[in-house]
Amino acid sequence: MTATLAPGRAETPPHAPGSPARRRRGSAARRRRWSIALMLAPTLLGLAVFFVYPLVANLYFSFTRYDLVSAPQWNGFSNYVYLFTKDPRIVTAALNTLWFVVVLVPVRIVCSLAVAGLLLRARSAGGIWRTIFYLPALVPPVASVVAFVFLFNPGTGPVNLVLKSLGIPGPLWFNDPALAKPSLVLLGVWVMGDVMIILLAALLNVPRDQYEAASLDGANGVQKVRYVTIPSIAPVLLFALVTGMIAALQYFTEAAVASGVASGRSGAASGGLAADIGYPEDSLLTYTQWLYVRGFANFQLGYAAAMAVVLFVVASVFVALLLRKSRAFSPEDFS
Repeated sequence: MTATLAPGRAETPPHAPGSPARRRRGSAARRRRWSIALMLAPTLLGLAVFFVYPLVANLYFSFTRYDLVSAPQWNGFSNYVYLFTKDPRIVTAALNTLWFVVVLVPVRIVCSLAVAGLLLRARSAGGIWRTIFYLPALVPPVASVVAFVFLFNPGTGPVNLVLKSLGIPGPLWFNDPALAKPSLVLLGVWVMGDVMIILLAALLNVPRDQYEAASLDGANGVQKVRYVTIPSIAPVLLFALVTGMIAALQYFTEAAVASGVASGRSGAASGGLAADIGYPEDSLLTYTQWLYVRGFANFQLGYAAAMAVVLFVVASVFVALLLRKSRAFSPEDFS
């Protein structure tokens, strides 16, 4: 039986703009969008309050003269001009920080990878050895630095006492400008457990059949590492490199505590961080330490904000370059 339409009315196609089906689909899509927005709202709100607003406020303060007491006074690019042309210690601080980025980060990753490879082959008491190598990472940074400076004390430290018993003159370690930064590298290697455990997990996920295939092809140990291990864990290596580089650009606590303890002066008795910053001879002066002194010891918050903006830009550029380079992290690039 054929349905009869009412006179003067035409049947509306199901997909026409005004059809009921189209309206229902549009209403469902709007509800989905609102649901997604509500689920993302806490994250977006936190991002706006704790990242976007501080970033914008810091950018504004970097163009002002601000001492945290009086109202900010606009001074244009004066802070940036002084930063790049007149600050007497900014070059030293920047070079020291770059040294930690270039030396400390790769050394920690290479040592962590080597230890992870050894632990992977441990057939007995593997869990105990993993715990032993990871435990130093749980020590608070201040405590680990104080302990290390004590161990490497030039006069009474156990390391120099052992060297003296062997007839070797002990160096000054943290009191020598040439050895202060390498001594902190030794500390960084000692507390490498956080990187080591990540790389160990990555090595455990490398397919064993790839090593067997490489052995059948006549590959030796070095070739297996180059053509099998490194390509398989390349994303994890990139993660360790990016996070390590960001941490090195913000290197503060270890260098500041080492300077204070090695100088033999307590912060409370010597006027705080600014009194012994960079000891010995500015060899441990990092960019973030100088930022802290400028902002909270000299109350030059506007200038410190400008330094923070420059640090953010440099870190962003470094990360962007690393992520762009990561596109080449494929097995073909190691052939």
